[in-house]
Amino acid sequence: MSSSSSSFSVRFASPLLPSPAAATSASPKTWRVHATTPTVAPVTTSSAPEVDAERLEPRVEERDGYFVLKEKFRKGINPQEKVKIEKEPMKLFMENGIEDLAKLSMEEIDQAKNTKDDIDVRLKWLGLFHRRKHHYGRFMMRLKLPNGVTTSEQTRYLASVIKKYGKDGCADVTTRQNWQIRGVVLPDVPEILKGLAQVGLTSLQSGMDNVRNPVGNPLAGIDPEEIVDTRPYTNLLSHFITANAQGNPTVTNLPRKWNVCVVGSHDLYEHPHINDLAYMPATKDGRFGFNLLVGGFFSPKRCAEAIPLDAWVAADDVIPVCKAVLEAYRDLGSRGNRQKTRMMWLIDELGIEGFRAEVVRRMPGQELDRASSEDLVQRQWDRRDYLGVHPQKQEGFNYVGLHIPVGRVQAGDMDELARLADAYGSGELRLTVEQNIIIPNVDNSKLEALLKEPLLEKFSPQPSILMKGLVACTGNQFCGQAIIETKARALKVTEEVERLVDVTKPVRMHWTGCPNSCAQVQVADIGFMGCMTRDEDGKTCEGADVFLGGRIGSDSHLGDIYKKGVPCKDLVPLVADILVEHFGAVVREREEAED
Repeated sequence: MSSSSSSFSVRFASPLLPSPAAATSASPKTWRVHATTPTVAPVTTSSAPEVDAERLEPRVEERDGYFVLKEKFRKGINPQEKVKIEKEPMKLFMENGIEDLAKLSMEEIDQAKNTKDDIDVRLKWLGLFHRRKHHYGRFMMRLKLPNGVTTSEQTRYLASVIKKYGKDGCADVTTRQNWQIRGVVLPDVPEILKGLAQVGLTSLQSGMDNVRNPVGNPLAGIDPEEIVDTRPYTNLLSHFITANAQGNPTVTNLPRKWNVCVVGSHDLYEHPHINDLAYMPATKDGRFGFNLLVGGFFSPKRCAEAIPLDAWVAADDVIPVCKAVLEAYRDLGSRGNRQKTRMMWLIDELGIEGFRAEVVRRMPGQELDRASSEDLVQRQWDRRDYLGVHPQKQEGFNYVGLHIPVGRVQAGDMDELARLADAYGSGELRLTVEQNIIIPNVDNSKLEALLKEPLLEKFSPQPSILMKGLVACTGNQFCGQAIIETKARALKVTEEVERLVDVTKPVRMHWTGCPNSCAQVQVADIGFMGCMTRDEDGKTCEGADVFLGGRIGSDSHLGDIYKKGVPCKDLVPLVADILVEHFGAVVREREEAED
């Protein structure tokens, strides 16, 4: 994808409903994005803070098709930036370096810093994460799955990959509507990448300093209440970001990771306030488009909600503005302390108007509309539960939301999910940011049989109130950064709490193994962040900092620390007390609890 390209098109097929009546509406559509110039006056920067002109010089430059940090800006950079300078990570894919690397043994790889950095750092540009600490020689592979939409064929292929790894192979639904598969070994990677391409998948640019999976409404195209079908936009974003899975080095040397979402629901299933760029549907002068939020993120040292950019783009300009924002961040973002390199730090430094001005400079025609007052998201809206059976906008069809406990599935589960999608739906599955799965396009006549399927005993459409809001990161079973085990512990604590108290309204509990907060504990009603602490005898033990008060939706709010350093063995009574005091839970009678 050329950085100077002004328009491109992507074809994608709407999911085919299994009925003749749906054939016309399900035909492939072409969505074209033009770098059109809005008919508005150029934005002035009179209200922007004073910034030294030298500070606005781009810190990267193009060399041989890749963007590299200029020598004059290399003082005080972090170790990851040095690794990128020593060798361009994208060459492992775009120049097929992975083929040679995969032929080396782990012993040979570890003998040289260059190849050791390849497997521990640079392969993340291909979506491969070496589990050196706990599973030496094994990799997690993260995909790109825009809007969380996948097919039965893709699901079967992923199941076939992890199946060969036995107990080391499994898959997780992530908090960005994505798949992560585990157990991969390096010699298999070239063939896996080819297999992914054959079923229309890619893992490219899904880790490190890249744009992560574009999130959209999991009910896109089937929700009777949707504002806009987000799939065309998330697909366009993903195709732009990866240049149709061929690699797009114009956006692969960012200062840090970068998240994007397109909102299509009043429910804000997409969690716009924790994304670096969020598209919020709004009309202006009779045209449909999006207001923009920027800068939302989590990190060990700071969490921030996205703020308005005071900008609106027509639907045709979704890609040009994304490109402009990314280039402003790529060119100007700090590359020193990794804890201060997310995009919000740059916004803080330049001021929102100064940052906006840099985005405008990179827009076609150097023009960008101010925000619209015609926001289409209803502020007073009770967030709906997508788990269970719900009618679609297509008459006679339903979507069925299944609860996947803490997002973990095995190869056999994936094969069965694919079979159910084929037998009862249209061969499609939807992943959600709460780590659950939706089967869309289920005919009324097939619902009863689907609900009797044995797999739904494990992946229930009607889980308990506490289970349905449970989210957990990978934890230290597979992740070297995690301080505590999360998935099994989250299930165990929740089960024990349910024996103590009766909860009558949904409560979202998120578990994350370390301060990186992959499980987004700050947006949970109750959050648990892994730490080491001391028990009553002064002995070191696994624990958690407990967060309280996170909210999602139109009144989003990041939670605050409720209690620090709670030993994991003491969490059950504490959580039970929190549920009674803050969420109206009722203590069960002793006999009922024992039953």
